[in-house]
Amino acid sequence: MMVLLRALPDWVWLVPALPLLAVVINGLRVLFGRAIGDAAEPLTARLSSLAALAGLLILLALDFLALSDGAPGHRRLGHWFGSGNWEATFSFLLDRLSLALGTLTALIGWLVMRFSANYLHREAGFHRFFIALSFFLAGIQLVLLAGNGLLAFVGWEMCGVSSFLLIGYAWQRPVATGNALFAFVTNRGGDAGFLLALGLAAAWLGGFEWTVLSKAAQISVVNDRLLIIGFVIAALAKSAQLPFSAWISRALEGPTPSSAIFYGAVMIHAGVYLLLRLEPLLLQVPDVMAGLVVAGLLTALYAWLCGLVQTDVKSALVFATLFQVALMFVEIGFGWTTLALVHCCLHAAWRAWHFLVAPSWLSLTRGRPAPPPAWLRRNQWLYTAALQRFWLDRLGQTLLVEPTAAFSRDVRGLETHFIDHAIGRPGEGRTVQADRPLVLADGLPGRILAGLSDQLQRLENRLLLRGRGGLAEQWLHRLGGYLRTLENLLEQPRYLMMAVMATFVVIL
Repeated sequence: MMVLLRALPDWVWLVPALPLLAVVINGLRVLFGRAIGDAAEPLTARLSSLAALAGLLILLALDFLALSDGAPGHRRLGHWFGSGNWEATFSFLLDRLSLALGTLTALIGWLVMRFSANYLHREAGFHRFFIALSFFLAGIQLVLLAGNGLLAFVGWEMCGVSSFLLIGYAWQRPVATGNALFAFVTNRGGDAGFLLALGLAAAWLGGFEWTVLSKAAQISVVNDRLLIIGFVIAALAKSAQLPFSAWISRALEGPTPSSAIFYGAVMIHAGVYLLLRLEPLLLQVPDVMAGLVVAGLLTALYAWLCGLVQTDVKSALVFATLFQVALMFVEIGFGWTTLALVHCCLHAAWRAWHFLVAPSWLSLTRGRPAPPPAWLRRNQWLYTAALQRFWLDRLGQTLLVEPTAAFSRDVRGLETHFIDHAIGRPGEGRTVQADRPLVLADGLPGRILAGLSDQLQRLENRLLLRGRGGLAEQWLHRLGGYLRTLENLLEQPRYLMMAVMATFVVIL
């Protein structure tokens, strides 16, 4: 038994791979029309929950191995690609941090899968929800278990895509798609910071492994600071810390189970995990740690004031979540990383339960929500600012979403007024010649092909169809006459004997 357990770390890739397998199977069922009606729902939910449960069991076995023999540590499973003096690998890091958060995430993911099977029964997007949620579970496990920053970034982006899909779950509603776009665009700023840090790591350290980044003190303090700032920007955006806080309230547009696992329990803590993973690098730059304290305190103040004036359960819960995550950033800034890890695990479990019971919260409490405190109501300016969430939504809309939407409109206009006319659009071709109505062309490529077709038709007419037989047929008849003359000569006995003697000469 212990022999099998000691070989298990090399199979840790199954933890993110199994949810991806569920995504593929359920996606194929939807594609081929096998996931229609109420009867198809149990299989979709069962496949997704079994994949989550299998990942949980693997991580529990790894936890037992870590308790008995010590954490397996860094496991390199294969080469991905490389260039020059840097290399990207398929590697996993199984230590106290990744195993603790990975196991907790797998448990919450499995529970949310089970909860969602009944909660979303007979919803039009039932199968789409489970596909997106399984995709998210694979992505977040890659973030937590990856042994290098590049593989973690792949999971980071998978989480972003699944978040976009689940916020826009009710895609028929403009509010849902607008909120999904807002969250997606805002988080791209954090992704830019992540990519910047990975590029600097490749240039200065020759790799993306977390074990290499933890020894980044070999480079200068200035380079250390530039490297960590990229990761800090990514962490601030993913955990909705100021100035990226506006997207988190809009993300609640998705179904309640997705809100529980995304913005209550798991993904909101991804930034905290990233900073905990880079603790050795953070310790080299105390000024950045001080910046984390300031950002955390300002975000906590923002979340506290906004939370006091909320009138619905999910919004109140998300600002309470934001407040607690901000305190974790303060703890990391002060160097209390063990406290931040314990705080993260306890808060994730507690907040997942809160979000899952949110639809029943008013009946459970049997009372009206408390009104904002009197001192806040008396301060009209502060009360208005809290109600407007300090106008961060408007600021993000103006600085991020509207320029992105304008750029998209410009690209669409370019496509409509120039590219479509240049390359043509399917089904909109026009007749090139009146005497050939079946030949249609649109755009420059279509006209070129039509011209080529016309030249080929002329060549065909000249060679084969002109007059009686055509030029090509005349040449073939002449060649056939030459071959018949040669055949008649070879049938003469003297020429046949000469051919036999020539054959013997060649053989001998």
